[in-house]
Amino acid sequence: MTALTRLQRFDDMFPDLFRRFARPMQLSDEAPADIRIDVVENDRDYVVRAEIPGAKKDDIRVAVEGNFVSISADIKREREEKSGSRVLLKETYFGSASRGFSLGHEIDDKEVVAKLEDGVLKLTLPKREGSRTRAITIQ
Repeated sequence: MTALTRLQRFDDMFPDLFRRFARPMQLSDEAPADIRIDVVENDRDYVVRAEIPGAKKDDIRVAVEGNFVSISADIKREREEKSGSRVLLKETYFGSASRGFSLGHEIDDKEVVAKLEDGVLKLTLPKREGSRTRAITIQ
């Protein structure tokens, strides 16, 4: 197992660990988790799929600055269980989630396309012309 693989596994566990300590009195397991992302790169752009269940289009914000992308969302979930006309249980969650990450190339922020479908945000982030990662020779 490489050091990078071990680091990625630790990074996957890290947010979960702090989420448990941050909300020890949580009544429901239905509170939103962190925003999970998949990033695919091709010659022209990056395609990001971000899972944001429970967020509406108007409650999601995406910002691009250079090669840094940030996604944040306000999330509201309500669950109510009734027995006849009596409410036996009502759980409501209001919160927010956010995620930021850097990419290998600067993004052309004027050409970014964002679509939300079934709780999945799809971002197409075109690479800016002339911005390349350059290897620096150490003297």
